[in-house]
Amino acid sequence: MQNTYHFLKKLLFLLFFTCNLVRADTPNGKISGTVTTSDGKPAVFVTVTIVELNRATSTGNDGTYFFGNVKPGTYTLKTSFVGAGNNEKTVIVISGKTTVINFTFTQNASQLNEINIYADNAFTKPASIGKSSISLLDLPQSVGIVPRKVIEDQQINTLGDAVKNVSGVSLTQTRGGVSETFSARGYSIGIGGGAGSIFKNGVLINTAGFPEASTLESIEILKGSAALLYGNVSGGMVINLITKKPRFENGGEISMRYGSYNLFKPSIDIYGPLSGDVAYRLVGTYENAGSYRNHVYSEHAYINPSLLFNLDKKTTLLIEGDYLKLNLTPDWGVGSLNNGQAIPSMVPRSQFINTVWAYSHMNQYSGTATLNHQFNTNWHINAIISSQGTKIDSYGSNLPNTVNATGDWNRGLARANTFEGDYTGQLNINGKFKTGSITHQLLVGADAVKILNKSRAYGINNGASPISRYAYDKINIIDLNKYTQRTDIPNAVDTALTTAPVYRFGAYIQDMMSLTDKLKFLAGIRWSWQQTYQTTIQNLLKNTIVTGTAITRYDRAFTPKLALIYQPVTTSSIYVSYSNNFQVNTGTDIYTGQGLKPSIVDQYEAGIKNEFFDGKLSANFSIYRIVNNNLAVTAPFLADGVTINNDATKKQLSGQTTSDGLDVDLTGNLSKNLYFIAGYGYNFMRYTKTSGLKGSNIEGEQVVINPRHTANASLFYTFNSAALQGFKLGASAFYTGSRLAGYNNTVGQAQPYSRLLPIGGFATLNLTAGYTCQKISLLASITNLTNTFNYLIHDNYSITPIPPRQLLTTLTYKF
Repeated sequence: MQNTYHFLKKLLFLLFFTCNLVRADTPNGKISGTVTTSDGKPAVFVTVTIVELNRATSTGNDGTYFFGNVKPGTYTLKTSFVGAGNNEKTVIVISGKTTVINFTFTQNASQLNEINIYADNAFTKPASIGKSSISLLDLPQSVGIVPRKVIEDQQINTLGDAVKNVSGVSLTQTRGGVSETFSARGYSIGIGGGAGSIFKNGVLINTAGFPEASTLESIEILKGSAALLYGNVSGGMVINLITKKPRFENGGEISMRYGSYNLFKPSIDIYGPLSGDVAYRLVGTYENAGSYRNHVYSEHAYINPSLLFNLDKKTTLLIEGDYLKLNLTPDWGVGSLNNGQAIPSMVPRSQFINTVWAYSHMNQYSGTATLNHQFNTNWHINAIISSQGTKIDSYGSNLPNTVNATGDWNRGLARANTFEGDYTGQLNINGKFKTGSITHQLLVGADAVKILNKSRAYGINNGASPISRYAYDKINIIDLNKYTQRTDIPNAVDTALTTAPVYRFGAYIQDMMSLTDKLKFLAGIRWSWQQTYQTTIQNLLKNTIVTGTAITRYDRAFTPKLALIYQPVTTSSIYVSYSNNFQVNTGTDIYTGQGLKPSIVDQYEAGIKNEFFDGKLSANFSIYRIVNNNLAVTAPFLADGVTINNDATKKQLSGQTTSDGLDVDLTGNLSKNLYFIAGYGYNFMRYTKTSGLKGSNIEGEQVVINPRHTANASLFYTFNSAALQGFKLGASAFYTGSRLAGYNNTVGQAQPYSRLLPIGGFATLNLTAGYTCQKISLLASITNLTNTFNYLIHDNYSITPIPPRQLLTTLTYKF
């Protein structure tokens, strides 16, 4: 924390010094105006530049722009938008006056929206994940965006396939074959609302199952600490899923996707106006698929209706709902031998070790209302309320954690029936104003979340024996023919219902201060409050209610963020930043006996962002260090410092992890015919402090799950020559470096063997070809062209082979 103190002191001194320098300037004239499309609708995210001063801004949601403190004189004002050309006008600025200059594009709103598909990575536009109108070029943090064009061209079905297009982000786990876990900068993100870091349109969601990526407009990823805006989230990243929105022109598409292993997926997307002030959109899809894994199948249906109301010229109300029904087979992968000490590499890729009748059924629904109101060109408010319910019913074998060296495994059973309710309210106020010569972009907000978890326990023999103690049968994961497997389904009786509510609240303020045309300073702070209530357990056999052993716990944390941004030219920015996040801990403090306080995790980041050719090409680089100076670890001794502690729930904040790394991104939307994306990420997260703990043996040990290196590259080109018009070719390559499966070794305990299971790196190559004729298009891809064999890390000590070479096709009709 001493380094943090000096860092903050230097930034504050620089802010004070710079403020006094720029206050000597006196505002002169102003320029404002509106940019509209040919049909009179606002053109958003359009770059407006004063050529002679090399000053630029972008239009807001109402199509307006503004320049303050412009010296009197004659200037050239230019608008630019990727793929839509440029407009120029001469403007005369008069001291003390506001000159109004309006622009109109030759394209209508629908045409500009289509052009915008190819400009999704332009760093002149904000991302909604930032909750403010700050452009990505100004945002002092690494951001990755997967636009709709990439989702369509790569025929992406799952979120895991999408995030591979962002540097430093990887699919790290498949949890029982029923959900995915991702990591960035050494930190994983969970799936549940209680510990999750995945949002939909800014609202925290549960992502059990597989979010339907093919129905999304885009995917935004904010890397590093996002606690200022989102509270108790991962220190590695947050993901925001942007759904398709209603439109005031009629259109849509129907498509049929077919692929290897009998993948069958029809989809529909229709939109249009219901009246002059009401528009709708309806997105739906159904999927039925087999798998390269024996006995594994999935079936899901998804529907996403939405309505947009223009309540007046400055107010909109968006109502969205969705429903997902998912049936699939839990898949434990191929396991490992002798508690993770070896890989059963001799088994085929298709081998399945769960019970042949295992199942998982999920029903998930949500409803969201979003109100946006523009007070004037400088101030607007955004309010969101949302509710989501996720119900999961699953049954099958337990985890393969006790397989011996020869492959023998005494299978038990695991039965689950859970419900998670996520209820969210959020309010954000954005404003622009000036104090003297300093321009402010202010964000003030608050959010509240209630998370209600309900889970049932099960027993065998009419509930008399807990299911966790039931011995089902014995198999050998190397040779399934060695023993005869049972195929009957034992009757499991629900014996208890556990209810665990969690409440979260946060209030935050952030200010982006433009000290000069080239120097900006961002400062913000959030106060987070979280209350985890003591659980209640209802005995369903005796109809009695008792409380759990863990007491109600209260967690509080302040999370600041400070950053300095220097822009030598309007198309380049250099930034340094400090931010932190917090991790809620379980267990009790060995010294106080109270609930353990949250761990505060410090992040330092520096980077440079560049855009070229009016935003058609961007190149970005960032480096970071993330340090958890008070990692919670099991205390080796009791409070007296002599008696050995044998209670794993008694802990102390004396450990440390350090995560160092860098991200490189290169994106080009060179024309409507050609685009590419490429990225590289390096991360090394390890234990850097365990001193003072008896038997410490893991300093320098890499934290499990996270790969050291990741890389991605994609290139797509559409021909427009007479002979090849309508044809498209593309290629995508992805690399995931070596990782460690299993568990990190324990601190202060003797171990007869290492708990780490090394997994090598791998690369896959996908090729795509397509053809479009008027409103009909056909796209075909071969994934994992080289049929690379490697593994994804599973829960605990298991691993799952990656998919083999497959064919995927999509036939689409747009209207």
